[in-house]
Amino acid sequence: MGHGRQETVATSLPAAVTEAVGASLAPVDAELDRRYPGDPGTRQPVHTVYVPGDAFTAGTVRSWGDQALAALDEHAPDAAALAAVLELPRDLAEDVYARVRAKLAREPVEDLRVDFEDGYGVRPDAEEDEAAARAARLIAEAHARGTATPCAGIRMKCMEAAVRDRGIRTLDVFLTGLTAAGPLPGGLLLTLPKVTYPQQVTAMVRLLEAFEKAHGLTPGRLGFEIQIETSQAILATDGTATVARMIQAAEGRATGLHYGTFDYSACLGVSAAHQASDHPAADHAKAVMQVAAAGTGVRVCDGSTNVLPVGPTERVHEAWRLHYRLTRRALARAYYQGWDMHPGHLPTRYAAVYAFYREGFAQAAERLARYAHRRTGDVMDEPATAKALSGHLLRGLDCGALDPEEVTGATGLTRAALEAFAAPRPSGLTAS
Repeated sequence: MGHGRQETVATSLPAAVTEAVGASLAPVDAELDRRYPGDPGTRQPVHTVYVPGDAFTAGTVRSWGDQALAALDEHAPDAAALAAVLELPRDLAEDVYARVRAKLAREPVEDLRVDFEDGYGVRPDAEEDEAAARAARLIAEAHARGTATPCAGIRMKCMEAAVRDRGIRTLDVFLTGLTAAGPLPGGLLLTLPKVTYPQQVTAMVRLLEAFEKAHGLTPGRLGFEIQIETSQAILATDGTATVARMIQAAEGRATGLHYGTFDYSACLGVSAAHQASDHPAADHAKAVMQVAAAGTGVRVCDGSTNVLPVGPTERVHEAWRLHYRLTRRALARAYYQGWDMHPGHLPTRYAAVYAFYREGFAQAAERLARYAHRRTGDVMDEPATAKALSGHLLRGLDCGALDPEEVTGATGLTRAALEAFAAPRPSGLTAS
């Protein structure tokens, strides 16, 4: 390349050697492709909102948004007030506050889970049947009206013997009702709780296969989340990481691993006063989940806080500070989704998410632009870092923390180019 001398290129290995190596590794190549397909590239919601099956109505989502806005009006009526509570940087406060209010008015909930497990309890069969059928109808109607949350579904009861039949029936009633209303909606999510053995995951796979066959659905259309709430889900009796085996037992249907803060903590004997998503036991469990899920396309979701922002302003502010801190902590650890249990958690969920992505925007955009356009700088980034940088920008775009125009303006890259960097192929991709 302009050095003034043509180098002589010589090799010693015959083509047969390379071919033999390729043949010997072909099974490994296939195994890597099957087990580690990479992130699906779809939008990941920033949270999951749980609503008991008997409390879910057509107005639930809008009610949550209205209650969240009312909480802001009462306890943080302007950007300065919220910034003082959460210690938001002064240069971000106005923008974050405006985006939070706009989000609560436009799309207060990104992922809705109608709960038929702990949040619902044990009810007469006829009552749960009716609630499951109603959930299917309301979700289908919301999609027909264009008012549905980006993701929605149910959490059934677990595969343990005492509630197994009831959980299976609720799943059947819900999916049958949803299918009868038309094509299954995009963003449909099902949650299987209290999983302790990979065989329970396999049983869920067989159920979904049977449903798909009964309704002529494309094989693999139905996926599900695995909820990690027991110690056995992290470490099996033989010392292996059970959660990794669960992902494989799902046969490509697992979409997420959801951490259950309080069930898991109680399982380990953590006292109620110390059950929280930042407890060392929680950090260990989520780290194991994160490593097991890496590269598989299965996403990890943090748990929740049970400290509700209710009561006088001082108490609300205290709960907001806790929720904001826990959310920011999770984001820094690459847990980009968590649970919200109360409308009052929505302002701090979005404030934390928006502050996180906006604080990192300028540096991420500058570094990715230098990498994409092959400009030098004070940091030498690699493809893996470009993947992380583009992922940061894409997640910020998806949740509303960033605007398409400012991202393109700062990077010179289209969304398609960002997605190419976020999911690089072995052949390599160049920015457009």
